[in-house]
Amino acid sequence: MRQLILDIRPEAPPGFDNFLPGPNHEVLSLLREHGKGLVGEPVVYLWGETGTGKTHLLTAWAVATGAWRGSPLPEPPAAWVGVDDVDHLNADDQIRLFNLINGARDGQGRLLVTGPLPPGQLGLRQDLATRLAQGLVYRLTPLSDADKMAAIHTRAAGRGMPLPDEVPRHLLTHCRRDLPSLLALVDALDVHSLSRKRPASLPLLKELLLSTRA
Repeated sequence: MRQLILDIRPEAPPGFDNFLPGPNHEVLSLLREHGKGLVGEPVVYLWGETGTGKTHLLTAWAVATGAWRGSPLPEPPAAWVGVDDVDHLNADDQIRLFNLINGARDGQGRLLVTGPLPPGQLGLRQDLATRLAQGLVYRLTPLSDADKMAAIHTRAAGRGMPLPDEVPRHLLTHCRRDLPSLLALVDALDVHSLSRKRPASLPLLKELLLSTRA
């Protein structure tokens, strides 16, 4: 019987310092400055596909600023408000967000908003989409394979697990390629390695993947 391992190591909370920017250095720098009130434009909108780090950056920004997050959104004035997945807002929160943006334009706060598409393609109220488009709009570019390889090695090193290069190559070739899924598999491999009392390797990874599909 394999040994069961209780994984009690805490997950590092999302922050600016543990975000892997890849091609998104400009966005990371902007959000650091925006969170300090050093950017003239009060409204920033980030968009990009799943796994590009939108929620990570919004969480880091919210922690740095003490921003309001969640639903229902507050009524203005509100000093700092973060809105993740704006495309999921109900009708009432869309109105509140519109009012918050207007308040921010009058110097009554700052907002960071995320979504999967440019403002005009979100299916929101037209007036809200227009307001979002008037702020700073940035697309988060997906990481390259080299960036993902580096992230996998960094995650494994942080868990004290030496990782042969063939392991991340296999992950990128045969598994879901978004970074959260890849890093979750690194964590699972670490637990599996400890439970089997065997070092991380490609055969061990294949054994883990086979067991998850069973």
